[in-house]
Amino acid sequence: MGYCTLLEVREMLKEDVLNTIIGNDYIDDPEEREARIGPIISSAIEDAGGEIDGYLAKRYAVPLSLTPKVINKFAKDMAVYNLYSRHGIDESTEEKNYLNRYNAAIKFLTLVAEGKVSIGAPADDPQSAATTGFSVKSNPRFFSRGSLRGM
Repeated sequence: MGYCTLLEVREMLKEDVLNTIIGNDYIDDPEEREARIGPIISSAIEDAGGEIDGYLAKRYAVPLSLTPKVINKFAKDMAVYNLYSRHGIDESTEEKNYLNRYNAAIKFLTLVAEGKVSIGAPADDPQSAATTGFSVKSNPRFFSRGSLRGM
């Protein structure tokens, strides 16, 4: 499950860029083009979700069961960036907007991971999130200051 839908991301893509994202083949038939772009969009959404989870895991149990609006927005921006970056981002054109939006998402997620910003999710409990991510268990101590006294 991703933090955005295929339809949400597809609506953000202009028709003239679909063939570029798909690859070298120009596809004139709209139905065939949509059939070919669907799995590519799904993959970009999965990649964005994995990246988001990597940041959120420090403070939240992931994947989130309910997607906050801010995470939905950044998931869409990241997925679109993933799609455009398949052929390279031309920073001298409007494509730079996709890079800027991606960078804004990463900056926000970094702040969330640092605990400086909350996403408002119900599991906003750093203690419980931290306990699910890492634990340490060790054997009892054999030697201590008390047991070595007098040696």
